[in-house]
Amino acid sequence: MARPARVVALGGGTGLPALLTALKPNRTASGEDLFDLTAIVTVADDGGSSGRIRREMGLVAPGDIRNCLVALSDAPEILRTLFQYRFTQGAMEGHAFGNLFIAALAEVSGDFAGAISHLHDILAIRGRIYPSTLDDVHLEADLVDGSVAQGEVAITRSAPPIRRVRLNPAGCRAMPEACDALRNADLVLMGPGSLYTSVLPNLLVGELAEAIRICRGRKVYLCNLTTQPGETDGYTASRHLEALVAHVGPGICDTVLCNDAPLPPDLRDQYSKERACPVEVDVAALEAFGVRVVCADLLSAGTYARHDPEKLRSQLLGLVRTALEVA
Repeated sequence: MARPARVVALGGGTGLPALLTALKPNRTASGEDLFDLTAIVTVADDGGSSGRIRREMGLVAPGDIRNCLVALSDAPEILRTLFQYRFTQGAMEGHAFGNLFIAALAEVSGDFAGAISHLHDILAIRGRIYPSTLDDVHLEADLVDGSVAQGEVAITRSAPPIRRVRLNPAGCRAMPEACDALRNADLVLMGPGSLYTSVLPNLLVGELAEAIRICRGRKVYLCNLTTQPGETDGYTASRHLEALVAHVGPGICDTVLCNDAPLPPDLRDQYSKERACPVEVDVAALEAFGVRVVCADLLSAGTYARHDPEKLRSQLLGLVRTALEVA
C-alpha cells in the first residue's frame, strides 16, 4: 500500500472495542502502518456508571468511549487496567475509574471534547476517537404494541419488538472532525454490535449519515454472529440491513460481511437457552439491496460466539486492498 488505509469504525458496546482490538496491531514488518484508524462512538448509554455521570454531571456518556480508548491504547498495562477498574463498595460502587477520570478531565479542560483530546496523549492512542455527538442525546424506541421505550436501558429491557428508534433531540450535531474522517475514509465499518442500541445511534446523527453517503470508499456492515434477545429476535442478515436502510436511507452500505461458519452444537444449545440463534445469512435477499455479500469463517473457537480477531482482520485487509484499488 502506498499509504495507510483510512479506516473509520462506528459503534459502541462491546462490539466496537473488539473490532478496534482486531485492527490495532497494524504495522508491517518494516514498521509502516497499515491502517489510519478512527472510531466514532455512540454516547446514548444511560445505564450504570455512564448513566449516573450523565444525570449528576450533565456530561455525555463516557463508558463506550472509555472502552475504545483502552482498546487503542499503547499505554502501560497497569494504566489500561486502572481505566477499566470498577469500584466495588462505598459511594463509588459500580463506577469505572476511567469514567470518573474522563469526567474530571472534562471539567479541568473545559469540555468533553477537550478531555478526549488530552486522553489521546495520556493513553498513547493509536488512532483517533470521537463521540458521535457532544449533545445530550437520548435514545427512544417505538415498539410494535404502540408503546414507547425511553432510554437505552429501557429499550434493552422492553418485551415488545422494536419498530423504530430515534434520537432526542433529532437535530443533534456531529463533530466536524468525525464528519471529515468519514468523507475521506477508504473503508467505513458499521458493527458488529447491538443493531438498535450501538450501531444505529451513530447513524441517526444526520451529519454522520450524510458524510457516509458522500464517502467514496467502501462502506461495510459487519453482521452479528447471533441474534440478540429483545432487539433482533429472528432477524436474518437481510433484516439487519433492512433496518439500517429503513432508518438512514439508501447509500449507507455497499458491502455486508457475514460469518458462514456454523456454531458448534453445544454453543448453539447454550444460545438457544438464552433465546438467541445464529444469524441466517440469506445471500439472495441481501443482494436484492444492491450490496456485495462477503461470507467467511469469522468464528472464534471458545465458550461464546465471538468474531475471531485474526480472521476478521484478514477479511478487512482484503476489503481495504480492494477499496484502495478502486480509489
